Amino acid sequence: MGKIDEITKTRFVNDKHRAVTNLMYTSNWIRSLFIEFLKPYGLSPQQFNILRILRGAKGWVAMSEVKKLMIDKAPNATRLADKLLEKKLIKRRRGAEDRRAVYVHISAAGLNLLHDIDSNDEGEHVEFIERISEADAKTLNLVLDKLRG
Repeated sequence: MGKIDEITKTRFVNDKHRAVTNLMYTSNWIRSLFIEFLKPYGLSPQQFNILRILRGAKGWVAMSEVKKLMIDKAPNATRLADKLLEKKLIKRRRGAEDRRAVYVHISAAGLNLLHDIDSNDEGEHVEFIERISEADAKTLNLVLDKLRG
């Protein structure tokens, strides 16, 4: 893969414009690698994210809290949870006091699937990160944090 100018066949106004385009292009490229990695497990990145959140929570979590914690703020989190429920990877219940509140919990099958994913993850989908040094990664993190304010 080459420089963003060559890939997009674009002349950029300045390096800030180039950086934004490069960031968006690279983000989509990384996402594509992750989608391919998850394909054998029948999960989307958002479903995987929900399972990881629930594994870390170690208990029942309000769906509204799951939505807040998601990397990709999906407006369809309820539909994603429905699909995980169909696959028996999570459990769901209504709140005792407020029947409108929905709580979710990772099932044993969900934990087993995450364990399988972790066990089989040889890092092929993220091997590109080895192309940069720890110092580069630190700088990149600082710049990305700065962009978000």
